[in-house]
Amino acid sequence: MDPHPSDINAVSVPLRRPLQVALNVLALFFLFSAFVIPNRLSWIGWWSWTYFPLEIVVVGLLLLVPGRNGLILRCLAAALLAAGIVFRIADMSAFMVFARPFNPVLDTYLLSAGMNLLSSSIGRIGALLVALLLVLLVVLIVVLSWLALGRVQRMLQKAPRAYGVALLAGLVVWMGLSFSGWPGASRYFYDQLAMHVRHTMTSFAELREFREVVNVDAYADVPGDALFGTLRGKDVLVVFVESYGRIVLDSDDYAPHIKPVLEQATATLAAQGYQSRSGFLTSPTVGGISWLAHGTALSGLWIDSQIRYDSLMISERPSLVRLFNRAGWRTIGVMPAITLAWPEGQYYGYDKIYAAVELNYQGLPFNYVTMPDQFTMARFQQEERTHDPRTSSPRTTVMAEIALISSHAPWVPIPEVIDWNAVGDGSVFNAQASSGEAPEVMWQDKDKVLKGYRDSIAYVLNMLVSYVTTFGDDNLVVMIIGDHQPMPYVTDESENKDVLVHMIARDPGVMEAITHWQWSDGMLPEDDAPVWRMDAVRDNFIEAFSFSQ
Repeated sequence: MDPHPSDINAVSVPLRRPLQVALNVLALFFLFSAFVIPNRLSWIGWWSWTYFPLEIVVVGLLLLVPGRNGLILRCLAAALLAAGIVFRIADMSAFMVFARPFNPVLDTYLLSAGMNLLSSSIGRIGALLVALLLVLLVVLIVVLSWLALGRVQRMLQKAPRAYGVALLAGLVVWMGLSFSGWPGASRYFYDQLAMHVRHTMTSFAELREFREVVNVDAYADVPGDALFGTLRGKDVLVVFVESYGRIVLDSDDYAPHIKPVLEQATATLAAQGYQSRSGFLTSPTVGGISWLAHGTALSGLWIDSQIRYDSLMISERPSLVRLFNRAGWRTIGVMPAITLAWPEGQYYGYDKIYAAVELNYQGLPFNYVTMPDQFTMARFQQEERTHDPRTSSPRTTVMAEIALISSHAPWVPIPEVIDWNAVGDGSVFNAQASSGEAPEVMWQDKDKVLKGYRDSIAYVLNMLVSYVTTFGDDNLVVMIIGDHQPMPYVTDESENKDVLVHMIARDPGVMEAITHWQWSDGMLPEDDAPVWRMDAVRDNFIEAFSFSQ
């Protein structure tokens, strides 16, 4: 016999009530978590749920409002709640890579940059799928916010008087705890949302101010014959080393390995008659976006956002490269990581750009790294610093900006320095490029990641010293600049943004010109060596080598 409908209802009622209670608890937990979870993954722990958030009380009181007004308040609360959660997730991602919170004005370009990176890594279809998943995640957060607030609203409005008294009592308790100084009395959600609003407004104001000063430059009209007189007849290389941050000297994970490399570099250079000086620079970026550091060092302006960078690219402010060009040097950009069109190169003032295609590397890539740095330097030497025996006239001296990439994540496999005469078309590196673990395997072990990072830095330093001692002479000047600290994952989230900077030359006059910089002797800077902001590089370089001190 089939059960009577009334029997089914009698059975389902006991099941329905626990389900409703569970859903109410989940909705409250969702709201509570949204109000207390910090915006950095490393700060999340069981203690995150021990705070008493003001927002849970305020939202509860708003949800007690009945009727149409209550529905409007729920809509506003859902929008703010969803926005706060999305910004929290964006902050977590930004802190993991750049050691700073997400800026809704200055970081919008990361969406397109991320798509380009994903397209090159997993293909366009894969990148579109990831983008779709992100859109779905945002939609899911909005829906969950709406549903959770609706469920809590219905629960509260079943007994508005009792819940109203309880919430007002909670507000009084929170105020008492807050005035007493108890740190658990939290308004973290509000503070974070307010921070993003302030950053948005401040960013717009700073951009207006930046656009007013970007074309104001004391060196804009200085004639070429008044520039860089101390360096006449010399090749000048400004070499950026990827992720070469101060952490290599400050952390016990790296210092015992990198300090000996720098000490040996000093000795090797000195044995060939080269002097070296070292200091520190504060970079405008951390963990990536290297072009902000390049723009800052070469323009003399603080470029800490993509919008500032874009404004610089369309300005008339002369870069250090363009000033060398004005003074008669052949100016070169060596960019092995550039695989697409690069219109920004026009701003810097290069006579010739060697991007990945022009470098014509015939070997296998080192995962993300398109080619090992030794090949990059060998090809530059062959194309620009080797005299053509078919011509009797001397070659023009060169000023080159070189952006090396072997120390870029994922730091596997690590190249090895080989005989420069064996470099050829790069195919000799195939065995090296095929060695080591896959990145997805290595990155499951943090110790291996740390070792990979420090080994990559050691490789670049050894390679550059080998280049100088192999191809250098009295007319070679090399400035080596770290572009930024590596990602927080390998710096234990250090707040420090300093990088190393070195000057190498055989001509004593070059070092005499920078005596007033007070940099440390050798390749290993002292702990108390001068620290400049990176935007001081261009003007200090001009003043040291153009005008008498």
